Amino acid sequence: MDYTVQTFVNIVKLGRPQYLAGNFLVFTMGALLAVILGSEFVSSKFILGYLILFTAHLSVHYSNDYFDFEVDHLTTPNAISGGSGVLVKNPELKEFSKWFGLTLMGISISLALIFTVIFNYPVTFFLFLLFGNLLAWFYTAPPIKLVYRRLGEVANIIAVVIFLGAGYFALNGNLDLPFFIFALPVILLQIIFINCFEIPSMEGDKLGNKITWIVLRGREFAYRLNVICAFLAMVSFLLIPLTGLFPSNLDFRLLAVISLIAIIMGIVTLIKKPLDEVSATKFATVNVFALFLMSFLIDAYFVYVVW
Repeated sequence: MDYTVQTFVNIVKLGRPQYLAGNFLVFTMGALLAVILGSEFVSSKFILGYLILFTAHLSVHYSNDYFDFEVDHLTTPNAISGGSGVLVKNPELKEFSKWFGLTLMGISISLALIFTVIFNYPVTFFLFLLFGNLLAWFYTAPPIKLVYRRLGEVANIIAVVIFLGAGYFALNGNLDLPFFIFALPVILLQIIFINCFEIPSMEGDKLGNKITWIVLRGREFAYRLNVICAFLAMVSFLLIPLTGLFPSNLDFRLLAVISLIAIIMGIVTLIKKPLDEVSATKFATVNVFALFLMSFLIDAYFVYVVW
């Protein structure tokens, strides 16, 4: 393969574009929820809002590979974690990765400012997305390095609120009580997602001084926590209608049924209890794709409710 073409391919791989699907599904979920609750669907707001999130999320892939360069030498990349592996094999792209990540973050922040001005949104919209970009950057970047200071999971929980909130905020114009109530089960499912991403790289993260829940408590702890979070997410969906804040045509019982996927996958994994890296990675990968499926099904149901 031509050197220029190979370099381009490596740059694309660095961005791990396949991981952006989950970002889009959660953003769309937030946007559709806003429409169900009475907001008008404006395609320009949806597209520009997602571009803000897209560039921010893509940015963190490049910055994480840059700042995790040493740790990534201790792990083997897999379908869901361990970095892209590109910089380990092509260290000459290391500086590019950092500056391209910064460029993408700058584009995201600029688009957030443009969106705020064009649609005359409150400054809180811009600050919300500015905070999201900074959170993503300092996930691994010094001096804060959240994932190295026992705050990686907290950052990821906040991140899913930003993913969901970006879609909701873009169409609704603010974040209100119904949004935060709906975000609760989504956060619980995100904890499962976080665990599944951290499970395969436990050994490498430990050697690289990342302080994650899995490093501190082990894989079996993650499997138990996943089942608990999946069950609580289902219960949350069943209790949300009692608030009286959501329209009657939105049947949360169906969302509870969809959450059974996470419960079943969690129970199966807990019973099998794969503790070695290879087996644990296989189960974690299946669980991640199950969560993607759940997000897709929720979005599909929301589209049905809207139309």
